[in-house]
Amino acid sequence: MANRLSGATSPYLLQHADNPVDWWPWSDEALAEARRRDVPVLLSVGYAACHWCHVMAHESFEDAETAALINEHFVAVKVDREERPDIDAVYMQAVQAMTGQGGWPMTAFLTPDGAPFYCGTYFPPVPAHGMPAFRQVLGAVAEAWEQRRDEVSEGARQIVADLARLAGGPLGPSSGDDRLDDADVEQAVTLLHGDFDTDHPGFGRAPKFPPSLVIEALLREGGEPAVTMATRTLRAMADGGIHDQLGGGFARYSVDAAWTVPHFEKMLYDNALLLGCYTHAWRRDPDGPDAAQFAEVAAGIVGFLLRELRTPEGGFAASLDADSPGPDGRPVEGAFYVWTPAQLAAVLGDELGARAAAELGVSDVGSFERGTSTLTRRDARTLTDDGRWPVVRERLWAAREERARPARDDKVVAAWNGWTVSALVEAAGVFERPDWLDAARTAAELVWRLHWDAGAAGGAGRLRRTSRDGVAGSAAGLLEDYAALTEACVRLAEVLGPDPWLGRAEALAAVVLTAFGTGPDGAEGAADGGFYDTAADAETLVTRPRDPTDNATPSGTSAAVLALQRLSDLTGELRWQRRAERALDSAAVLVRRAPRFAGWLLAATVTRLRQSAVQVAIAGDPDDPATAALATLARRAAPAGSVVVVGRPDQSGVALLADRPLRDGRPTAYVCRHFVCRLPVTEPAELAEQLAAL
Repeated sequence: MANRLSGATSPYLLQHADNPVDWWPWSDEALAEARRRDVPVLLSVGYAACHWCHVMAHESFEDAETAALINEHFVAVKVDREERPDIDAVYMQAVQAMTGQGGWPMTAFLTPDGAPFYCGTYFPPVPAHGMPAFRQVLGAVAEAWEQRRDEVSEGARQIVADLARLAGGPLGPSSGDDRLDDADVEQAVTLLHGDFDTDHPGFGRAPKFPPSLVIEALLREGGEPAVTMATRTLRAMADGGIHDQLGGGFARYSVDAAWTVPHFEKMLYDNALLLGCYTHAWRRDPDGPDAAQFAEVAAGIVGFLLRELRTPEGGFAASLDADSPGPDGRPVEGAFYVWTPAQLAAVLGDELGARAAAELGVSDVGSFERGTSTLTRRDARTLTDDGRWPVVRERLWAAREERARPARDDKVVAAWNGWTVSALVEAAGVFERPDWLDAARTAAELVWRLHWDAGAAGGAGRLRRTSRDGVAGSAAGLLEDYAALTEACVRLAEVLGPDPWLGRAEALAAVVLTAFGTGPDGAEGAADGGFYDTAADAETLVTRPRDPTDNATPSGTSAAVLALQRLSDLTGELRWQRRAERALDSAAVLVRRAPRFAGWLLAATVTRLRQSAVQVAIAGDPDDPATAALATLARRAAPAGSVVVVGRPDQSGVALLADRPLRDGRPTAYVCRHFVCRLPVTEPAELAEQLAAL
């Protein structure tokens, strides 16, 4: 019999709809039921592509005896962390404070008022590796609630007080007048160099995550040490098993330091952010030794996005699962992606199969589990040099397509689609791929149509975070959703014209300023200038999340800073820029002390200090090849963060094109900073010279 999750829009919740556990979705009704029954809440948080979430589900939540124990003593609440990252953030902070670590599945026990009093992550069905069995935990918590209620309640109150003190991130907010300078940028690069793994390029040891946000900062900084760290990391990831050598796209992280064995789930956000990195790295040096590889990787990411994550409605799905059915039909992590020498020989023949095994890192011992290996290209030079790699890849791809595929979480997340749209727009312009631009526009139209409620908040409008199968979910949009979609709309306005994209960007940005600020009711001029992650009128949790720290995705604050900067550069309205600068100043301590977790904030700092970003207005008929040639050059050669606008002179709604006439009747480019422009030029060579001199 299905439980209360059967009507959910989240694929993760639907995975648990047939559990014998009497699950509730997160709701006021669930907490009210806990108060009525006078029992604690068991909160379980995970996501659809999470391997260990599946393991705990099979071991415990599908077990009738465990479910009976849960149903008797608790109100069980299941949350998709991708749908409700605000809930995840609040209680993950409690998990980390109590245990010194975090992860998913997250398991938290709460009072009926939502205050956490005992937390953990995965619990096994029997005691193992120093962890108690899950049933033991359930029994102990139930006994404590019955026998030591005052002690439990006091502990919960103390935890909530501690969480409130941690508001603003682990390092706390900076003062409102704290401003980063060139010495801070230099020190940040030095700190990053200290964390750099010179043997296996990247940052830190195992597990190793794609440092997309830091790479963007290093490429913007542009010095030799910074660019070397960025490009070496991009090469190492591209050659490693974390990169799908056959189908394109990247897995979420590598379990080893050498990027060889991934945790096989593939996330939309990783691939969107990495597409931006490889595009940026290519255009920094389009004739350099890495250019061909970086262009190939970027095209492979787009191919993966369009082929495997695009939904029937034109948006982009959240993820692919780490697990897929093995030979016996049971879910096995990585089964879709790994190979043995015998499997390669069966597809390629003995001779080519042996060579491919040697050069792609496939051995009898295996680099993964059960004698299987991921494919890497660190040694695949002969295959490339003699032209055999395309043949090998095509045959292996065709054979892999016969395997059972990983499941897909097909919910559409506003923020992740926003970052994907931005990356596709940029890549489309740099690589001259109008089909990629079409995909970006379609996705953005879908998100706006389904997720934006123009009548909400008294007509100010509000954004929903997710949708699925063309139906919007109930979760309210977070700061990252508004910020990511703002930037996406600005980028589309640059390429397609202001109507309707600029108006949409300004509507979203207005909510960022009025609903997410740190003053009363989100007042944009109050307090330290930072942002909360949830709106002032959003659901009240035990604490209001506010963390500027970048992790696998940009924080809401860093995403808002870049989006507001770009909006200001397009429109010339300084209020957006001033608000971005105040938010950046509010996180100055984080940038100074932990630049690995402030990549986009560091990138914004570099751009602000060096005033490197420019506006390039190209006046001319957008369908004229001469206009297009100037636009392509500008998109390739303008510094990171720059705005490039194409349109007819004095086009309505585009401030950059005002008073920008054609010169001698020819398409004309104006390179501007703060709307003060250099002499207009009509030849690509002249434009290239101006941009190179910046």
